[in-house]
Amino acid sequence: MYNFSAGPAVLPEEVLTEAAAEMLDYNGTGMSVMEMSHRSKAFQEIIDSAESDLRELMNIPDNYKVLFLQGGASQQFAMIPMNLMKNRVADYIVTGQWSKKAYAEAAKYGKANKIATSEDRTFSYIPDCSDLPVSEDADYVYICENNTIYGTKFRHLPDTKGKPLVADVSSCFLSEPVDVTKYGVIYGGVQKNVGPAGVVIVIIREDLITDDVLPGTPTMLQYKTHVDAGSLYNTPPAYGIYICGKVFRWLKRQGGLAAMKERNEKKAKILYDYLDASQMFKGTVEAKDRSLMNVPFVTGSDELDARFVQEAKAAGFESLKGHRSVGGMRASIYNAMPEEGVKALVAFMKTFEEENL
Repeated sequence: MYNFSAGPAVLPEEVLTEAAAEMLDYNGTGMSVMEMSHRSKAFQEIIDSAESDLRELMNIPDNYKVLFLQGGASQQFAMIPMNLMKNRVADYIVTGQWSKKAYAEAAKYGKANKIATSEDRTFSYIPDCSDLPVSEDADYVYICENNTIYGTKFRHLPDTKGKPLVADVSSCFLSEPVDVTKYGVIYGGVQKNVGPAGVVIVIIREDLITDDVLPGTPTMLQYKTHVDAGSLYNTPPAYGIYICGKVFRWLKRQGGLAAMKERNEKKAKILYDYLDASQMFKGTVEAKDRSLMNVPFVTGSDELDARFVQEAKAAGFESLKGHRSVGGMRASIYNAMPEEGVKALVAFMKTFEEENL
């Protein structure tokens, strides 16, 4: 079975096999990671190794902190303005449902300015962000870098005119090399491309971590709380962090993020080339802004879409139904999706097209 789910999503089989072998006895401790204390030496080694490997993969500078938190990306929609909105002003680029939700959440804490959007064409493209009307008093500029639902990706980061860039990278996390120094905060829920649901990784520049948060901000929603405690202020999502650490090591064995980008481009090209040539299936995103991770497509007929999803599932292609807000189909081809899976999907689509044209 090939799992094309947008999240929780496919994980490397090698990682799952390793975790299964260690389920009852991790590294000679006589217990599972699921049941060991987060204060134990064994778990401290797990979280330290995970951070070290992530820093190596992303070349994270020393003046950035790495946090393993809970609450998913959606909790960051509030945590970011609570911690960063010193002037009570922030600029948002709205390119999909998640940045739209983040923008609405920020408006609860201050003035949120929508300085660019692609809502006019159902989020099917990324707006020109080369010369944005960035507010002089904005505390940060916010983007969702890869839009899981609509299948768009920022190919070029916006010019923030010196303001910190905050980016939700949940669905493109570790899919390609990243220059962390271009961001003030880069974060993502791991359940799409890194690990199981329940962990969000936040990489934040040190100068943005202060005691100067909005009045009433809960202790648990202050970045400094978690930085000072090394992500262990309370019981963390221990097993999820353990799996993330295994994925980090798997990525290193694959050759790192440059190698993953090359593989992801090759996989995406197989699917996009077919969509561009097909008489039945059509991609819904402008070519210049296509995501390598999430590929939405339609037939133009709701009836045919439903039949395709049903027959695809029966043939072993799981979770191809598009998000409930847009319909159609979507193939999420994250790092762990093998090239054979994409080729098999295209072969099935060709057969379906021949039988239904």
